[in-house]
Amino acid sequence: MGCDLLAIDVRIPPAAERTLREDVLDGLTRPFKEIPPKHFYDARGSELFEQICELPEYYPTRTERAILEQYAPYIAERTGADELVELGAGYATKTRLLIDAMDLQRFVPVDVSETTVRECGEQLIEEYPGMAVHGLVGDFERHLVHLPESCGARVVAFLGGTIGNFPPGSRRRFLRTIARTLGDDGWLLLGADLVKDPAVLEAAYDDAAGVTAEFNLNVLHVMNRELGSDFDVDCFDHVAFWDSEREWIEMRLRARERQDVSFPDLDLNVHFAAREELRTEISAKFTPTRLQGDFAAAGLELVEWMTDEDEMFALSLARLR
Repeated sequence: MGCDLLAIDVRIPPAAERTLREDVLDGLTRPFKEIPPKHFYDARGSELFEQICELPEYYPTRTERAILEQYAPYIAERTGADELVELGAGYATKTRLLIDAMDLQRFVPVDVSETTVRECGEQLIEEYPGMAVHGLVGDFERHLVHLPESCGARVVAFLGGTIGNFPPGSRRRFLRTIARTLGDDGWLLLGADLVKDPAVLEAAYDDAAGVTAEFNLNVLHVMNRELGSDFDVDCFDHVAFWDSEREWIEMRLRARERQDVSFPDLDLNVHFAAREELRTEISAKFTPTRLQGDFAAAGLELVEWMTDEDEMFALSLARLR
């Protein structure tokens, strides 16, 4: 049904390593080692993250979904959206709540996986007859310039609290990039995790079952497989803690003992001292004031603030100032 309603624009080759080489050469040769969290998400990492989302300690996914269930009709009415763009769409599981509430001409899923974008698009044109899907296979940090021209009032959705993975400067630059895609009638729908009791936050990133630890360690398996490195994964421990000054959670991997890691494909050797750490993720938490400041720096204004009754998580609507 409606196969002519599906278009896929591929900006990343299917076998691309998503800049893993460049990120290793940059991040693992610094005095303080780090690597971006996007490299968690190979097939195994994605499976583990799905498990994390079901853990009792990990509140963000279920809380954001509950907010969407409550506010989707209001968001549809407030924005008058003709088009919904989702960054990091995956299979658009939560986003169906928005699609159900909106009278859309087109949905634009953006994801690095061509298989995921194609399968998501095929499902959606079957489920929503008459709605076109224009998938963009790309890195949303680099490829938003390739979004199709809007077909009316556009909402760009960036859900899941992923905005917290950006350091402050990069976060504001990225929000400016999004702002340039909105147009005069466009909106940004942003999911953001909120500042709360550090014990609640740390438990969400260091669960009792050890799933998050396995997820964190998986990035070492990714580098071993993709770049031929020789990390001894069993010699690293998962670390997660709340940085009260910066108001973010950090995840790191700590070497139990000295280790020299070879990357023969890169002609690179990396030394880890005993207890030296590799930062794998930051996850900033927000207050309305912090988010307003980020929006203002990006030329946006906060228009609506939607949260759960316990103020654990928030959805915000912003538009050009």
